[in-house]
Amino acid sequence: MVRLLGVVLPDDERIEYALTLLYGIGWPTSSRILTQAGINKNKRVRFLTEEELKKITGLIEKNYKIEGELKEKIAEDIKRLKEINAYRGIRHIRNLPVRGQRTRSNARTKRGKRKTVGALKKEVWAKLEQQKSHGTQTSKKNS
Repeated sequence: MVRLLGVVLPDDERIEYALTLLYGIGWPTSSRILTQAGINKNKRVRFLTEEELKKITGLIEKNYKIEGELKEKIAEDIKRLKEINAYRGIRHIRNLPVRGQRTRSNARTKRGKRKTVGALKKEVWAKLEQQKSHGTQTSKKNS
């Protein structure tokens, strides 16, 4: 098992894929790093030498923010947007989609499970009213 910047990389995977397991590194960034380091993208993680691992680590540390550092920066950016009352910050506060998506019919992952709001039938409405008035009478008796 190879440990790179605090993340354990699987031995059997290609290095190009294994780098994408780091938060903040996707496929394009992974291939760019390997090209700069001069390492074959199809090489398996277990066949990497210490020197190659050091090259990769150095390039990532020097040029990219990943894992905790990146998560902190994102959290700071969102906090700043909230503090200055930017539109995007307000959307974050209200837990709504930030990037202009429609909310009338979609956005279920952001807004949560549907809560049905609609008209009540007369009988149901009467029952609810009766329970409310009954609840206030019992509270008056207790006081």
